[in-house]
Amino acid sequence: MRPIRIALTKGRLESRATSLFQTMGLDCTTLLKKGRKLILPVEDYEVVLAKAADVITYVEHGACDIGIVGKDTIVECGAEIYEMTDLGFGKCVFALAVKKGTDFYGGYAEKVVATKYPNVARKFFETKGMDVNIIKIEGSVELAPLLDLADAIVDIVETGNTIKENGLEVIEEIMPISARVIVNIASMKLRKDEIESFLTDVEVAKEIIE
Repeated sequence: MRPIRIALTKGRLESRATSLFQTMGLDCTTLLKKGRKLILPVEDYEVVLAKAADVITYVEHGACDIGIVGKDTIVECGAEIYEMTDLGFGKCVFALAVKKGTDFYGGYAEKVVATKYPNVARKFFETKGMDVNIIKIEGSVELAPLLDLADAIVDIVETGNTIKENGLEVIEEIMPISARVIVNIASMKLRKDEIESFLTDVEVAKEIIE
């Protein structure tokens, strides 16, 4: 049987997760000296480095048993997976932001909202009973209101500096975000003991870090 496979979001979450693994007592030499390798043995586990959306895909379809990914990607993708543990790092929020001084909720015209997260934005405005025109943007979403393409943006805000520097302001926070552990539904049944052992070690390490 292959080792339990953990899909890990590349970048900032990768480095925080590596620290977590070290606190769990795992030898992370292969991760720290990975070079260009994308699949790495970490003691009894196999770690796969991937983009956030791909972490969800690999876990949902069983190519990986466990994933570490941001809550933002989980809610946007809406995949069939188990969300197990809030790791408490990678904290930020989904927020609604507009050009400073704009009355977004005023008037009767249909509002245009630019975002990288159309599903999150759609659900948010549905809870308000608002019909909005959502435009998907891949790059710097802050540009859309400045170019009069959109009335507002829905985006991830960490410090708020980028928003402020571009003449925008947050008018509503939508949802807090942080890194989560996700698990494949079939793996949770077939390899329950191994996965639960990993999750227990994660909880212990979390308490040590905190």
